Amino acid sequence: VQPQSTSCHWEKPLHPEQRQPGVGMMKIIAVLLFLALLGLPAAADKEFFSVGSAASPETKSRFAMSDDVRILANGLLQLGHGLKDFVDKTKGQINDIFQKLYIFDRSFYELSLQTSEIKEEEEQLRQTTARLQINNEEIKNVSQEMNLKIEDLIQNKIQLQEQVWGLEDKVTKLAIFQPSMQETKEISSLKAFVEQQDNDIKQLLRTVEDQHVQLDRQHNQIMELEDKLNHIELRELLENSFLEEQQEAEPSPSAVHSPTAGTYRADGAAADCTALYHTGVQTSGVYTIQPNGSEAFNVYCETKFGTSWTVIQKRVDGSLDFNQTWDAYTNGFGDLNEEFWLGLKKIYSITQQGNYLLRIELQDWRGNRRHIEYSFSLGGPSTNFTLQLARMSGSIPNALPEHARLRFSTGDTAGGSSCPQSHPG
Repeated sequence: VQPQSTSCHWEKPLHPEQRQPGVGMMKIIAVLLFLALLGLPAAADKEFFSVGSAASPETKSRFAMSDDVRILANGLLQLGHGLKDFVDKTKGQINDIFQKLYIFDRSFYELSLQTSEIKEEEEQLRQTTARLQINNEEIKNVSQEMNLKIEDLIQNKIQLQEQVWGLEDKVTKLAIFQPSMQETKEISSLKAFVEQQDNDIKQLLRTVEDQHVQLDRQHNQIMELEDKLNHIELRELLENSFLEEQQEAEPSPSAVHSPTAGTYRADGAAADCTALYHTGVQTSGVYTIQPNGSEAFNVYCETKFGTSWTVIQKRVDGSLDFNQTWDAYTNGFGDLNEEFWLGLKKIYSITQQGNYLLRIELQDWRGNRRHIEYSFSLGGPSTNFTLQLARMSGSIPNALPEHARLRFSTGDTAGGSSCPQSHPG
């Protein structure tokens, strides 16, 4: 039961001691009080009419009061049970409401997620639609260009048909009016003259080609002779300086082409291929060397120009994959008798003994050879084996950048360098 004008709102549930009785509870208490008030006059009347009874008025009044208390207690007990049932029911309704609110919140959250996904899909659909519109425009343009080309082809076809018809008319006329014997001889002689001229031109072209090949070979021979002269002069210069330093009893730097103080070890082990060459080993092949401060390892020594070169890299037919990792390039890989890379650690241990020359030789499939020589310096592992070059001689223009610090890099440790990505291996 509610009054006519009420307002409903959510409130925090109160403690049972702080709750105010509702309308129904107030009416029950009023009824019980009314019954209690009715019981008191009845007891008074009873006492009044029982004057002549044997019991005293005080005893009867005491029993009447206990009956009223008992009735009131029973009413209060029933009221407590009603309140307990009401509270339990209210708790159950509140729990149901909370559960429904939780389900509603979860459903709302899932709905918001679905809405976000729908928005993303809608944005992707818009982008796809925009791309399709652009593609449609491009297709329209291509279609228009194709239509124009088709029209041009149709025009060309019509012109060709007209020319064919004209040729057919000429052939028909030739069939009707055959040339005379004199005209036929002139035509034959003219054809023979043209063929002779064509053969002469072809012969001249072959002659020019042969001369070009010979000139190329002579150029290569001249370059090789110049190299030999340069190496002979360098060797004589180094030998003279070595003799002077021996007379002065002072050590000298090492070069790859001549024996110096840095190419011999106290224990007799060869420090590089040049040292081996001057001990009498003058045939190309695989030999063991031991640079200063390093362990012994095998290298390929190539004898040319009156000395022996320590080969650090060789590629022939591409049978070995040179797209390797940093560790592979540091330690070396391949077969010394075939294709190989000697290894950065070994190269660095050799170059720390003195001054060396770097020679790069290239040869194409036609046998044309080119080369270039540099003086260089090679940094250690802490600098990523940084290389600096200075051109000495050769027939390869602008082969590598000079006087620049070139840091060694591979595909797995390229960092900011793009060389391993654009030129694998």
